[in-house]
Amino acid sequence: MREYLLTMCVTAAVTYLLTGPVRKFAIAAGACPPVRARDVHREPTPRLGGIAMFIGLCAGLLVAEHLSNVGKVFTLSDEPRALLAGATIIWLLGALDDKFGVDALIKLGGQIIAAGVMAWQGLTILWLPVPSVGNVALTPIQSTLLTVTVVVVTINAVNFADGLDGLAAGMVCIAGAAFFLYAYRMWYGHGVEEAAPAALFASILMGMCLGFLPHNMHPARIFMGDSGSMLIGLVLAAGAVTITGQVDPDRVVAHAGSVRSAVHAMIPVYMPLILPLTILAMPMADLVISVVRRTWRGQSPFQADKGHLHHRLLQIGHSHSRAVLIMYFWSALIAFGAVAFSVQSSSLVIVLIIVLLSAVGLVVLLLPRYNPQIPTWAEGVVPPRYRRRLAARPGSNEARRLGFNGSTAVGERHRSVRRNERQKADSRP
Repeated sequence: MREYLLTMCVTAAVTYLLTGPVRKFAIAAGACPPVRARDVHREPTPRLGGIAMFIGLCAGLLVAEHLSNVGKVFTLSDEPRALLAGATIIWLLGALDDKFGVDALIKLGGQIIAAGVMAWQGLTILWLPVPSVGNVALTPIQSTLLTVTVVVVTINAVNFADGLDGLAAGMVCIAGAAFFLYAYRMWYGHGVEEAAPAALFASILMGMCLGFLPHNMHPARIFMGDSGSMLIGLVLAAGAVTITGQVDPDRVVAHAGSVRSAVHAMIPVYMPLILPLTILAMPMADLVISVVRRTWRGQSPFQADKGHLHHRLLQIGHSHSRAVLIMYFWSALIAFGAVAFSVQSSSLVIVLIIVLLSAVGLVVLLLPRYNPQIPTWAEGVVPPRYRRRLAARPGSNEARRLGFNGSTAVGERHRSVRRNERQKADSRP
């Protein structure tokens, strides 16, 4: 675990430290496109944040290669090298799109090439565990086509989710954390060494996102652009592919004693297929809805619009920060709920907790204007809009002096009164 934490911290540190210089480079290079009609930010913001994330990925792989335990992944398999090759292709394609703009079909072709290169170098799905049938071995053509499909769909799902400040990086970080827990348990908890690359990829992915998030939280100082969103989508897909197609189910069965006990104790036969879907449930749902919506209107599925899930949250009244937190909540609930269910599939407590949290999430989702009353002792750790202050005491003397009647935004009223007082003071002789 310490080596994984070290790899994650190094990746995060390199990404964080390089994002500032990359921002200056993006401004100097002119990678600050004007605000479009579908954008939610108000000022041109530099892109190319994927440069720092890619260098962080390389740093994480370099450090991991020289560690005693994690370094065995590089000697026992070619999957880290396959990931680096595919990541380089997808990052270069995204950087060109951030600077010059690339046609959607060309980007799709580049994504297929990157996924094909990874499959060609060994990062591929070799078999599928099918319920009531068992393990179905795939032919090389079937394996390559399925791998490419999974990678391309995941890349575009993450790319579609990159619409609000900090949204894509945060959701992918949550997905990476859930995937790391599952892969780490498979390796150290049940002796499945083939799960080691997935755990490594997940730790590096978390580091990339954590290092970039401080620069990308609302209001964002830099965007990751396609060079970053497609990159983290590819890394997440690589982890899903390697744990699905490289982990030998027969070894899991041998460790558990029988197929029945393996399924009930670990759910190893079906969970590798289910977990990637649950981790990407929110981006995948957004992707499917967007494609159906645009096709129904007679538009290209790749034509951008303001109909994504995060846009709809803004339309019904949620603030930017709250919309992002809601997406975080549902992503974490689905991803970690699936991981918890894989550990204790027969536990009623886990089901009740998931149902309770889902109810809480629905209440928050349907009440966009509701501001929770935060205790006074917790005001220092919450955003200013949730602090009690004048908003919680509309009848106080200060509120009356400012003319606060409970319906006017106290912040705007306060600024207006202060501005009038300064003007009167300046006009006095």
